[in-house]
Amino acid sequence: MSKQPMILDHPLVQHKVSLLRNKNTGTKEFKELVSELAMLLCYEATRDLPTEEVEIETPVAVARTKVLAGRKLALVPILRAGLGMVDGMLTLLPAAKVGHIGLYRNEETLEPVEYYCKLPADIAERDVIVLDPMLATGGSARDAITQIKKRGARSIKFIGIIAAPEGLAKLHESHPDVDIYVAALDDHLNENGYIVPGLGDAGDRIFGTK
Repeated sequence: MSKQPMILDHPLVQHKVSLLRNKNTGTKEFKELVSELAMLLCYEATRDLPTEEVEIETPVAVARTKVLAGRKLALVPILRAGLGMVDGMLTLLPAAKVGHIGLYRNEETLEPVEYYCKLPADIAERDVIVLDPMLATGGSARDAITQIKKRGARSIKFIGIIAAPEGLAKLHESHPDVDIYVAALDDHLNENGYIVPGLGDAGDRIFGTK
């Protein structure tokens, strides 16, 4: 079943994305903002996690309340910019396992080339969340999810921060069963495959390699 992408319009999300875009935001603050946005996006993307009722003894009485129902999760950042989102996600999901997929973009064709893939052995049994701050052409996210599906995973979500219409459309068309969560939908891609207005190269800004 095709699922419509979700663009988060929460005021905190919009505010932090604005700070991310600013070319004068330094590496330390940029990293912190990416991590904070990952947490906010994670909060929304995990809204449908199953729960079960338990009895908890409070200092006052016994309460019937809910806890997570033991669903196994995996986070898969797309290297290298996706790494910047992992710590924020693990703050909310400390029991999640982390895999990695390495893709780089052919500068002539703009198509992704895979150079690394290491996923949890039980990936097929886990709900998978793929992480990449920028959904530009959509090629990297599309190919990463294809590789994860080849290893048996069936429940997959994608979390990004900024998307171009072209990338959003490509990912949604290629994997209509995948829930997509992003913080902002921008105007277009330029001739170099960069999101406009965007925020530049997320990997360079996270790791200070401009």
